[in-house]
Amino acid sequence: GCPNASREEIIAAAKAAHADEFIVKLEFGYDTIIGERGIKLSGGQKQRLSIARAVLKNAPILVLDEATASVDVQTEKLIYEAMDKIVENRTTLMIAHRLSSVKKADKIVVLNEGKIEEMGTHDELIAKQGLYYRLCQIQFQEQDTFMGELSVSS
Repeated sequence: GCPNASREEIIAAAKAAHADEFIVKLEFGYDTIIGERGIKLSGGQKQRLSIARAVLKNAPILVLDEATASVDVQTEKLIYEAMDKIVENRTTLMIAHRLSSVKKADKIVVLNEGKIEEMGTHDELIAKQGLYYRLCQIQFQEQDTFMGELSVSS
């Protein structure tokens, strides 16, 4: 993220990414070595650390590639909460197969076989009842949340 960051900045970024809660429980807290010669982290913990690094870097453009792909539902919720904070006031490109992660996007671009199939907000694409709508039906029915998640906002 930012090699010259102060300890306070690191802790603030970790809190914004919901990583502080597991970091403080590690044997050496923020001084714990992770990776090959250190402790192993879960997929969700790695994702939250990546988000904390992005917060520290404070780049004007943020690319999130499958940010919630390998995490459980509870961790996904924490990651979404963290992303809500860090995407403010910056251009964010989110690549996702899990459609729940793009519902709040200003613009969704739906690709099909390498070509743009549809573009719009979640509500606009649901109203069109095209490919995005069909993909949402499949994904949200699998999660037993289709009716609540798929509805167009009022």
